[in-house]
Amino acid sequence: MDGSLQQPGPQGDVEAALREIKTQMPDTYRSIQAKAGEIGKVAYGYVRRACAGQPNLFYAIERGRVAGTPFDKSDITADVAQCMVAFKCESVVIWAMPQQDGAADGPQ
Repeated sequence: MDGSLQQPGPQGDVEAALREIKTQMPDTYRSIQAKAGEIGKVAYGYVRRACAGQPNLFYAIERGRVAGTPFDKSDITADVAQCMVAFKCESVVIWAMPQQDGAADGPQ
């Protein structure tokens, strides 16, 4: 992933996205590990599915890099981008609500 909003296709792209998260997005990687500590392995599933192009599960922006797929249920992506600029955030991670499993009404 090069920081664009292009959606990955084949499984190899998912593996490349995961590798980028692990090597180039340390805050995001720590957030994933922390979320897995809270909700279990389902967090890793959300990340994999989002990196494969499924919206409303996981979306991260860190220092110009993007991982996952944007949420399409609200204007959250634009709101988050605006807040990142206003508050000079270096990273943000948006998660689906665990009980909604892919059908999030809103991010966490």
